Amino acid sequence: MFKKVITVTAGLALLGGMTACGSSSDGGNGGSGGDGLTMGFAQVGAESGWRSANTTSIRETAKKDGVDLKFSDAQQKQENQIKAIRSYIQQRVDVIAFSPVVETGWDAVLQEAKRAKIPVILTDRAVDSDDDSLYVTFLGSDFVEEGEKAGQWLVDNAQDADVDKDGDVNVVELQGTTGAAPAIDRKKGFEDVTSSDDAIKIIASQTGDFTRDGGKKVMEAFLQSHDDIDVVYAHNDDMGLGAIEAIEAAGKKPGTDIKIITVDAVKDGMTALSEGKINFIVECNPLLGPQLMELAKKVVAGEDVPKRVVTEETTFTQDQAKQVLADRQY
Repeated sequence: MFKKVITVTAGLALLGGMTACGSSSDGGNGGSGGDGLTMGFAQVGAESGWRSANTTSIRETAKKDGVDLKFSDAQQKQENQIKAIRSYIQQRVDVIAFSPVVETGWDAVLQEAKRAKIPVILTDRAVDSDDDSLYVTFLGSDFVEEGEKAGQWLVDNAQDADVDKDGDVNVVELQGTTGAAPAIDRKKGFEDVTSSDDAIKIIASQTGDFTRDGGKKVMEAFLQSHDDIDVVYAHNDDMGLGAIEAIEAAGKKPGTDIKIITVDAVKDGMTALSEGKINFIVECNPLLGPQLMELAKKVVAGEDVPKRVVTEETTFTQDQAKQVLADRQY
């Protein structure tokens, strides 16, 4: 069943289409400083091309909009994000935004922000909390729907994906970081749709932590333990690109001997799709900077904003990738 979402207002949607480490601070001494706005942003890390593009979009838009951005890189560790958020609370920033490493374990620090009357915006990933008053709004993709789109392509192309023509479509899954919202939701969406076809079987599933190296290592292990793999479903492009390296090293042809489905649509992934090494990509747009800054300004000004703002995204086949590749911003 498809997740129901609140659509973003037309103005925010237009803004989203216009723009494209260790801990660090991008200037400012805390506080709004007159008419300016100070934002504390706690990023997951720099684990993928998607994440790097997301960081660039946020940094560049903050600079363009005159937002005093205090930025930290959690290096994929929840404790680092919690430490950064507490630092932002102490600095009395105007608004805190972050992309949570995992879904759970945020209530305590978000309660601290609430008591300090500092609004919180979730970006890219959600938190699992019974108290949705701990954040003002969540800006990001519908990860379940992304998984559903990936699963639907496989259902529609199951006959072609059955490389051995034995009636079974054997899938190995490269999961994202354990406990992370996109990993949980992309898995759920994919399984919800593919369960309608008895021929599609997920024979192995393991985390590659959203990294290219992780995807390569897990795929190497899958190839050693299974000789009947028809399809790879990777929760992001980077793991899919790592899987391509492992498949080629094993003497097989990615995209032909083993079909590959990924999520993100970063430039490296789109290049592999245009070359036929990946068969289908579900887009996840990282260019959230313009929408985030617009939401932050509205929140600090006391204006009402939607509780859920969903980014606009599409899917790509090989021919579609060839058409848009030259103009990709990330």
